[in-house]
Amino acid sequence: MTVKNPKRPFGKEKGQSLIELAISLPVILLILLGTIDFGMALFSYAILRDAAQEGALYGSFNPTNKQAIENRARNILPRTEEESIFSSPVDLRNTEKVSVEIQTTGAACQGITGGAANSIRVNVIYQYPIIMPFAGEIIGSDTIRLTGTATNVILQPPCP
Repeated sequence: MTVKNPKRPFGKEKGQSLIELAISLPVILLILLGTIDFGMALFSYAILRDAAQEGALYGSFNPTNKQAIENRARNILPRTEEESIFSSPVDLRNTEKVSVEIQTTGAACQGITGGAANSIRVNVIYQYPIIMPFAGEIIGSDTIRLTGTATNVILQPPCP
């Protein structure tokens, strides 16, 4: 024979855990999606920065050939045309989503002009699409502009 405690009526608490789960689950999922989105954006930025560094390195030896610098920045990830799986979240070869800006400071040759060394700067710009729901309404856009930048001193050719 079981004796019921009159001070704790168990019949009124049967759905409490389900209601707590229903209230907290959307918040937990939003935090999880935000964390995943932030991690992917950070990974994308690292790829853009590496691409800019590769372009700036090539540009420090050949600063006048802008097309070759852009090609070098877009092709840093080794892959073949037959690959059907692309491991990067940023397709650097897509000219609609990824843009490359090249700027030279001073003359496009090795040397110092005006007290500063001549340099080349490469910016790789990508509009990262946000996957987290409702974030677009909060920040006013469904994308975040990510820019990887690298600057190198021009090493060749020597100034005349």
